[in-house]
Amino acid sequence: MLCVMKACVYTLALCGCIAMTHAQPTNMFPLWPGAAPGARGSGPKDTPTLTPFFPSPEKATGAAIIVCPGGGYAHLASHEGEGYARWLSDNGIAAFVLKYRLGSDGYRHPAMLQDAARAVRLVRANATEWRLDPKRVGIIGSSAGGHLAATLLTHFDAGDADAADAVERQSSRPDVGILCYAVITMGSFTHQGSKSNLLGTNSSPALVEELSNELCVTKETPPCFLWHTFEDKTVPVENSLQFAGALRKAGVPFDLHIYQNGGHGMGLGSRENDPVKFHPWAHDCIYWLKTKGFVN
Repeated sequence: MLCVMKACVYTLALCGCIAMTHAQPTNMFPLWPGAAPGARGSGPKDTPTLTPFFPSPEKATGAAIIVCPGGGYAHLASHEGEGYARWLSDNGIAAFVLKYRLGSDGYRHPAMLQDAARAVRLVRANATEWRLDPKRVGIIGSSAGGHLAATLLTHFDAGDADAADAVERQSSRPDVGILCYAVITMGSFTHQGSKSNLLGTNSSPALVEELSNELCVTKETPPCFLWHTFEDKTVPVENSLQFAGALRKAGVPFDLHIYQNGGHGMGLGSRENDPVKFHPWAHDCIYWLKTKGFVN
């Protein structure tokens, strides 16, 4: 517990929140107290972070979701980050927007997966301090951020019980996954820009297979909500169909929604995230999250 509290102290100190009267951070904080594993420098692009969006106390359900914005592993789309986080917090879920390292800044796998795994571990390690349930920590991702989420959903671990860092003792397995028009495969239906930014231009067949997440589903993969549109010309709908097929084969519960109309990168339905214009997927997802105990 002492180590967990130390982890809280470094995040609060770095984000200028040390004088707060409660333990929940209000500003962006780094995932590691020092350099991230494999960091190429010490600037903002080399420092993965979380930005918290806590719900009001009267709405809070105790659940949390890590938000992975899309952007082809080249940039991070804010409407798939802060936009989702505000929607989740409005529904009682604590949301943490992950700024993960990018291929456009010279990073390749496994840096992005390390960042996503650390985010889940960090929220669990601080669950008591932040008034969260460590058994209700999910992940949501869109497009390439959906690939990152799907990668963690299929490549998690139980944590290192002997780690000196208490955060690293936590499991990185999300309890649920939400995949929005996600890149799933590195095969024939992939998004080539995401693949190149993640793996480089000369990736081995073994690495391509390892990061084709439809091939990595097991019975231990968490329950998932997936949605896509038939009209998506950027990331073919086959990505979601293949992942759903793998979940079905493994006996993992899922919701799959294929909407006929709509292109890629829709977010909540409009770039402005006007609640009146929310796409039906958002309402369908909240219903599903209720069945998983994430929403009251």
